[in-house]
Amino acid sequence: MMNLVLLGPPGAGKGTQAARIVEKYAIPHISTGDIFRKNIKEGTELGKKAQEYMNKGELVPDSLVIEIALDRLNEDDCKVGFLLDGFPRTVEQAEALDAYLADKGQQVDKVLDMDVKKEILMERLTGRRVCKDCGATYNVVGMPPKKEGVCDVCGGELYQRADDTAETVANRIEVYNSQTKPLIDYYEKAGNIVHMDGSIGYEELFAEIVKLLGE
Repeated sequence: MMNLVLLGPPGAGKGTQAARIVEKYAIPHISTGDIFRKNIKEGTELGKKAQEYMNKGELVPDSLVIEIALDRLNEDDCKVGFLLDGFPRTVEQAEALDAYLADKGQQVDKVLDMDVKKEILMERLTGRRVCKDCGATYNVVGMPPKKEGVCDVCGGELYQRADDTAETVANRIEVYNSQTKPLIDYYEKAGNIVHMDGSIGYEELFAEIVKLLGE
C-alpha cells in the first residue's frame, strides 16, 4: 500500500507525473480538479458551485473539497493506496485527510512537492491546450500537437481553458502561494515531504520519483 500526495503550483506538471506514477505503482489517481470538471461538464449542482470559483481562479471552499475527496477515498480501488493530486490544498484539508486515514490505521506515506518558478509556470499554463473530446493535454511551447488545434490521440478540437488566460493564471499562482504554501510547513513538521525541482525534464523528474519510491 502506498498513500501519496502530490503538491505543486498550477502548471508544475503534476498531471503528467501522476499518470506515470499510477501506471507504475498500480494505485488510483485522484484529482479533485478532474472530479470538479466532470461535474461541471455534467451540469451538476456541485459543478455549478465549483465553476463560479474556478472561473475566477479562486480555490473551491474547504468544506466542499473535503466532502468530495473523502467520499472518493471510500471507494474500493483506494484500498491499495492512492495518489492525491489537488487535495489537500490547505492545512484544514490536510488535517481532515490525516484524521480520516488515522481512523483506518493509515497515514500519508510521502508528499511530493514539485517546485517551479513563476515565469516558467506562466509560459506553461497560458500555452496549455486541452482536447474537448478525450481530455489529452498539450502545450504550444513545450509539447505541441502534431497538427495545430487538433488532438494527436483522437483528432478532437483543442481549446484553452477559461482558467488558463494570463490574468487568471497569475491569480491562480498568487492564490496557491498565499493559501497552499502553509501546507509545506505542515508536512515539514510531519517529516514526510520531499522537495523536487519541477522545472527539470519530465523524464528526469519521473526517474527521481522512482528512485525515491522504489522500483
